Amino acid sequence: MNHDHHDHCPASGHDHSHPRWGGEWVQVAFAVVAAVCLIAGLLSGYLLRSDGFGLADGLIAISYLAGGFFATIEALHGLRAGRFQIDFLMVLAAIGAAYIGHAEEGALLLVLFSLGHAAEDYAMGRAKRSIEALAELRPTTATLIDERSGETKDVPVEELKIGDTVIVRPDSRIAADGVVVQGESSVDQSTVTGESLPVDKLPVEDFDSIRDNWQSLAGEHKLFAGTINGAGAMRLRVTRTADDMTLARVMRLVTEAKTHRSPTQRLTDTLERRFVPAILVLVFSLPLAYLVIDEPFSASLYRAIAVLVGASPCALALATPSAVLSAVARGGRDGVLFKGGGPLELLGQVEVIAFDKTGTLTVGKPEVVDVILAPGRTRGELLDIAAEAETLSDHPLAGAVVRAAEAEAAATPTRRFDSADSTGQDVTAGASPEPEEGAEVAQVERITGKGIRASLAAGTVWIGNARLFREPADDAEGKTPPPLPDWVLHADESLQAQGRSTMIVCWRGEFLGVIGVADVARQTAAEMIRTLRQIGIRRMVMLSGDNQRAAQAIADELGIDEVFGDLSPEDKLDAVGRLAGQTPVAMIGDGVNDAPALAAATVSIAMGAAGSDVALETADVALMADDLSRLPFAVSLSRQASRVIRQNLWISLGMIAVLVPAAIFGLQLAVAVVFHEGSTLVVVLNALRLLAFRPPVAADSGGLSEDAVA
Repeated sequence: MNHDHHDHCPASGHDHSHPRWGGEWVQVAFAVVAAVCLIAGLLSGYLLRSDGFGLADGLIAISYLAGGFFATIEALHGLRAGRFQIDFLMVLAAIGAAYIGHAEEGALLLVLFSLGHAAEDYAMGRAKRSIEALAELRPTTATLIDERSGETKDVPVEELKIGDTVIVRPDSRIAADGVVVQGESSVDQSTVTGESLPVDKLPVEDFDSIRDNWQSLAGEHKLFAGTINGAGAMRLRVTRTADDMTLARVMRLVTEAKTHRSPTQRLTDTLERRFVPAILVLVFSLPLAYLVIDEPFSASLYRAIAVLVGASPCALALATPSAVLSAVARGGRDGVLFKGGGPLELLGQVEVIAFDKTGTLTVGKPEVVDVILAPGRTRGELLDIAAEAETLSDHPLAGAVVRAAEAEAAATPTRRFDSADSTGQDVTAGASPEPEEGAEVAQVERITGKGIRASLAAGTVWIGNARLFREPADDAEGKTPPPLPDWVLHADESLQAQGRSTMIVCWRGEFLGVIGVADVARQTAAEMIRTLRQIGIRRMVMLSGDNQRAAQAIADELGIDEVFGDLSPEDKLDAVGRLAGQTPVAMIGDGVNDAPALAAATVSIAMGAAGSDVALETADVALMADDLSRLPFAVSLSRQASRVIRQNLWISLGMIAVLVPAAIFGLQLAVAVVFHEGSTLVVVLNALRLLAFRPPVAADSGGLSEDAVA
């Protein structure tokens, strides 16, 4: 491991930023040598009882040299930078102990201090290594193919250019971010997005036509470097260079996150800057106590050294950064990226969450959700004739009808229309009736704001809202749709009251029924809302540009508390600003359309950030997968991290509060050393529990299994 070292006791800003030669195991070896020599020196001194400088003294001296070696190096670096390091204070205390004839206790201080350093390095290294392991996920080479000649060659990933075509072999790690242009497979994306199940990947038909807008593609077409291909072979077109690939950017952001201090850490830094000078004044005053009380100078100096050890804020300095680093590493394993300690702590304080509706709580595209039929007609008949007309239309709702018809045909592949239709023809599945006389075949006229009129082989079809039939416009042949019957009006009004967009279908003068279309809620949204409530989110708000009725319908389905519909981007910004003025509020959206509102929130959360440059760069918290179920995990992890930070602060400040007065009133130096180093290790080990954090699981009974730390 490269020893940039942990932020051990950064009195006046020490961060051990220079590399420690030899690595952590050399430091462990020095600490072990120091411990062995101390024990051997104590035993030999007890057994031999020699006068003068003997074997015992020599062993204690070696223990000093081995135990204080790295601490002295750190102290010298700090002094050159004009800072008083805790390492300097510990070395000073050990020298002072030797000066007054307590060399064994000074050696014990250095032994425990060096062992503490080594243990903390190893423990903190676990969290760092889980982050640095990301670098090992990306292959170093890629198989580049020349699409004209078919020739292939292996090249370093750094040489890949946007637009290059790369072969993705079965069961191999994907070398670059890109779009599938050939082949199908399933890909394990857990290393980037945290998704537990493989994701099916399909090719795009014409990459060149969407090359400049490839980010708008569905996730099933995108591949990320570092993920693992399944059994199928594919070709991908490179969309990002090596430095801009998702995995590389995540590594950079995680590395930067370690340097972004949380509010608590900034507070403890301020406390240290004021606390350390005060302690130094006290420590340098205590040796003068012999002038006031009846004791030798050596006793006063001994007391000062014990106070120096007890007051050193090592545990305080590690309380927050150790927890932040562990939580950031744990979140990264499940596809949640925290942009530093600030967002991590702030998300844990949030009690209100604002959701964008479209694409966040909903799937982001309309689907057929209701079909009200005329007597004697079937769902398949209605959808089939509507789909024939809508296939030729460019209306936004047309795709929903076509998809519903395809799904219905796959489920019930029988007949398309009732054989007893208005012409008396037997029209079975796969057959098409003769075009009605005078009708133009397969032509669609779009009537703006109302709907369409389609001339099909099966007859004339009118599809649209009520206005299409109330305010008909004569076509070239003077044909108009029939007036609306009462049952259609009632069906249309009923669906609109539920927030549906309606499509009335009339074929050959007969009303077949009314189709209700809506942007449906994600399958995981309702459970996610329940889980958020169970972990303590008091209020959930939906912000939407859709009409109020459509937004309210989704909110009622999911259990959202408040709904604001018909909002412009400026309205969303104002709404989030008002909420944030009352209480800490998080907002979750796609990070693009909702950028102003996200910026106004206390904490901004972007979903599906792995496929979005803007979301990944701008949000405070990024959910790498397009999966709402990660949100309760992120909130619970941040709350647990906040609890761990508070526990660490109580441990560290409590130990100082106990040790300082105890040392003033005669606590032995050896005891102060043991408790001081022990509290430091307890703080780090407590923070490392976050690496084993388990996400919350909603319980049917309304309880929650959130024993957050294993």
